[in-house]
Amino acid sequence: MMRTMFLSGVKRGLEKMKMQRAQDSKSPHRREAGFTLIEVLIVLAIIGMIAGLVGPRVLGYLSGSKIKAARVQIEALYSAVDLFYLDNGRYPTSNEGLTALVKKPSAAQQWNGPYVKTGDLPKDPWGNPYLYKIPGKGEPFSIISTGPEGREGSASISLHDE
Repeated sequence: MMRTMFLSGVKRGLEKMKMQRAQDSKSPHRREAGFTLIEVLIVLAIIGMIAGLVGPRVLGYLSGSKIKAARVQIEALYSAVDLFYLDNGRYPTSNEGLTALVKKPSAAQQWNGPYVKTGDLPKDPWGNPYLYKIPGKGEPFSIISTGPEGREGSASISLHDE
């Protein structure tokens, strides 16, 4: 007896649900599938927190890689200046600068350039030209990147800075 009452209750419930669905599908204010504003805001908050945690690390790697790239370019420029020295018996003067590596100076007798592969002087990773100083600190010359600040100072990068 209880079982039949239970089953009849279930049948009535199913019939009510079927009727409700039929009415909902005919109603102009039927609920569309999608996300609520709260759900979207929660997802955006989670994405914001992840970006806040990961972003600084990515930026740290990016700045570190720019410094490494500047050092690699400075090493290549040092090699090019050494080749200039081997051909001409002297280093480029302050007036000639690094341009002597890509364009023959008037005073250079045995110039076999360009000494830079691309034929143009590279700029540092921040878009600034490299500085050529003769004499350098404890060496015949120095090549310096002005770093992210774009001016010589504490953020300058040279081959012998570690």
